[in-house]
Amino acid sequence: MSSTDTLGDDFGRALVTGIREALVSAADALGDLDRRAGDGDFGANVRTAMKLLDASVETDRPGTSRAWLTALSRAWLGVGGTSGPLFGTFFRDLAKAADEDAAPTAERFAEALAAGQATIQKYGEAQVGDKTMIDALDPAVTALREALGAGRGPVEALGAAAQAAVDGARATAETTARRGRASYVGDAARGVIDPGAAAMALVLGAAHAAAGGGDAVDADWIG
Repeated sequence: MSSTDTLGDDFGRALVTGIREALVSAADALGDLDRRAGDGDFGANVRTAMKLLDASVETDRPGTSRAWLTALSRAWLGVGGTSGPLFGTFFRDLAKAADEDAAPTAERFAEALAAGQATIQKYGEAQVGDKTMIDALDPAVTALREALGAGRGPVEALGAAAQAAVDGARATAETTARRGRASYVGDAARGVIDPGAAAMALVLGAAHAAAGGGDAVDADWIG
């Protein structure tokens, strides 16, 4: 499979359900990170978004990759606060990787991932090193593009992106936040992984799994 081949007709459903399972299972850990480095509401926001997603899926029965990712986007937009709009607009851009009736190619998925990063940075004004979700997303986008450019298949390329996201998220424990709620506590957040970066790494792990890279997303590193 080349970067121009589709990721599979079931990719959108597998991606969104994988994200749901990973975030719900990690909600307590993500909430704990946010209590130590932010305002403590991220775990609750995750649960709220996933409940809204479940309701949307039950009502609308999405049948395409774009419809599945649009449902996830709308669920996050219904949360409010800081994380809701950022994740919501990110997934809105990610949904554009696929046409209405087709699964995305790996190349278009990489483009949409980069567009989502640009949107987050436009509205959140975060840069790499600010201890935000960008610290996981930026290296993932770079790794995915480089792997696809080197001729690696989508599964292997998404695996490289997922690992880069995990590495980037874990590295936030060694930095001081300059954006978001964690910036209010300064050095007190050192040693704590940014919860948004951790969540974004789970998203990339779900993308790797959805492309055929495994059945479950590893979240044991969060804590």
